[in-house]
Amino acid sequence: MSLSGGPTKDEILAIALFKLDLRPGDQFMDIGCGTGKVSIHAARRVRRVFSIDIREDAITCARREAEDAGVSNIEFIQGNAAEVIPGLARPDCAFLGGSRDLSLVLSLLAEREVRTIVVNAVKLDTIVNAISLMQELGIFREAVHVQVSHASPLGTGFMWKPANPVAIIVGGVAGCS
Repeated sequence: MSLSGGPTKDEILAIALFKLDLRPGDQFMDIGCGTGKVSIHAARRVRRVFSIDIREDAITCARREAEDAGVSNIEFIQGNAAEVIPGLARPDCAFLGGSRDLSLVLSLLAEREVRTIVVNAVKLDTIVNAISLMQELGIFREAVHVQVSHASPLGTGFMWKPANPVAIIVGGVAGCS
């Protein structure tokens, strides 16, 4: 199944998971879960995952991927994250793979004193907005620009074929767990 945005690339996922600093007892929230790739990898490290997407096809895809991976500690929720988050248990960590209602979602996570929040963004306006909003909320930690290239055949040799760059924006409430 093809979803807009596609799954998070492996190298980007590795950095995002490292920045999330997931712990065995954590509750994790994947907002804009898409294919479920982030949820599945997080589920292997935490107690519980809330995987949220507004798109029915994304939830269907993510649920199927989790079943295929043998992961069962994920609760899939179709709906608008800004409306769903208040009714869920407070997460320790959250990942945002989309920009829908970014201001409201970041505000909700800050109010709930989420320890670590990671936003992956490719659009310039999303990057600027995420950093600005986190600064306003007093939760901004860092932004990392990641550019990955893979070897690709060219004639009798290889060339670097770059993937789209991604900004990984990290925030959260220090000292909360």
